[in-house]
Amino acid sequence: MKKITIAIDGFSSTGKSTLAKQLAKTLNYIYVDTGAMYRAVSYFALSNGLIKNDRLEEGQLISRLDDFVLHFELNKNTEQADMYMNNENIEKDIRTMAVSNWVSQVASISEVRKKLVLMQQQMGKTKGVVMDGRDIGTVVFPDAELKIFMTASAETRAKRRFQELTEKGHQVTYLEVFNNIKQRDQMDTSRADSPLIKAENARELDNSDLTLSEQFELVLGWVNQLNN
Repeated sequence: MKKITIAIDGFSSTGKSTLAKQLAKTLNYIYVDTGAMYRAVSYFALSNGLIKNDRLEEGQLISRLDDFVLHFELNKNTEQADMYMNNENIEKDIRTMAVSNWVSQVASISEVRKKLVLMQQQMGKTKGVVMDGRDIGTVVFPDAELKIFMTASAETRAKRRFQELTEKGHQVTYLEVFNNIKQRDQMDTSRADSPLIKAENARELDNSDLTLSEQFELVLGWVNQLNN
């Protein structure tokens, strides 16, 4: 079976990474969580005082983009790839609401996107890769054999995200999560550089009423179609 590139784009909290991980494990592909990379840059900004008085110092962040190196490393306990910055595991640190509140704004900075897109293209140049994010099918891998655009209602996504965060012990309210998702949708779709849009030849996947297994079987069928 030939190896292909699978590009998964879509709104926040649609389960892009869950689907991508399932596909990568089944197909024995490499999985790259691009959202984790933008979260890592946001965490760097927060940790280094580049967000002051509820304002992101974009110029200072741009000037420090060479101060960190990102890579993924397999966590033997979870069998998932953890995000590392300068050889430090920051996987838990990047999943907080504090990071979520800034990631879309950080991702709108052209210099940040340019740096990370180059890293992502390098990671996937040999194919056999599943990558999810906001601009994978439109910018990172416009020639990907399979492009998927994931969507679901804002209410459905907020419920999923709220449950995920509370199960991990984060103290958040549903309204806080819902407002964060609506804000990220607006920023992701309206930014000047690489806004979130559905690629022309992408298959749309609305999973508002699908179970994880139904979703996975549907997409695996798409992969098999390409290999026949």
